[in-house]
Amino acid sequence: MKKRSNRIIKINEEIKREVSSIISRGLKDPRVNHMTSVVSVDTTPDLKYCKIYVSVLGDEKSQSDTLEGLKRSTGYIRNELARKINLRNTPEITFVVDQSIEYGINMSKLIDKVNKPKGE
Repeated sequence: MKKRSNRIIKINEEIKREVSSIISRGLKDPRVNHMTSVVSVDTTPDLKYCKIYVSVLGDEKSQSDTLEGLKRSTGYIRNELARKINLRNTPEITFVVDQSIEYGINMSKLIDKVNKPKGE
């Protein structure tokens, strides 16, 4: 496992907070689902590239439409990020759909189903 510096961890959290705010308040793209949340951010140590993991509540079409909308809005998001965060270089952004929340919900349902008493 890679060891990360405190600086990168703080930058990742700041990017996560700002991108989440930009997506929820600043984007006007109708393809982006309003139930989109930023799960995590992974920035390279040289701050040139940044992967943003998003979770979309909805079906496959909603997820693909949201990802397409986010990819088309990358320039706007990067510009807003540059205005809000004081970094020498604003990283190039790549959006990735994260299935962990949906996976956790499905696992929780399966556990509840197994633990349900036989008489119900």
